[in-house]
Amino acid sequence: MPRIQVAFRPIIAPTEELAWEKAYATVGAIKDRTEGGQPLTRRHKLTEPENTGSQRLLEIAANGERFDRALWTPTAAATGGAGNSNALVGRPETVAQALLDYYDLGVEILSARGYDMLGDTIDFGRYVIPIVREEVAKRDAGRVAETARTPAADALAVDG
Repeated sequence: MPRIQVAFRPIIAPTEELAWEKAYATVGAIKDRTEGGQPLTRRHKLTEPENTGSQRLLEIAANGERFDRALWTPTAAATGGAGNSNALVGRPETVAQALLDYYDLGVEILSARGYDMLGDTIDFGRYVIPIVREEVAKRDAGRVAETARTPAADALAVDG
């Protein structure tokens, strides 16, 4: 059975303001690295990418910088739509809630890797994953309870 996966680059900080400062610094560093149209890798040019996924990322980025509570596209635009370059920006709670929004839409696999590989991995694991795990467990328990309810069980609860 097919499953739905999404991938993001979390940009988190203790406050929303600090997270956005970090986000703008991140996109600035990407732009510095690609100054003069220099590609990020030999396989991925900054404009007119060949693969459909990158083309879609650039299309989304062209429609605006910010979508939903945390999805931010300037990083995708700056990388030419390379890989999972869309960012989720905010406090750990904001990013966790954004991930849960996707989970509620039916996404089963949430993939994340930061722009600062070590620091972002530590922060994401320490502050975001525990929130997401706890909330997914609550949601799953609620779904199981709802599924277990049948008209006959409801009638017994009312009659008993």
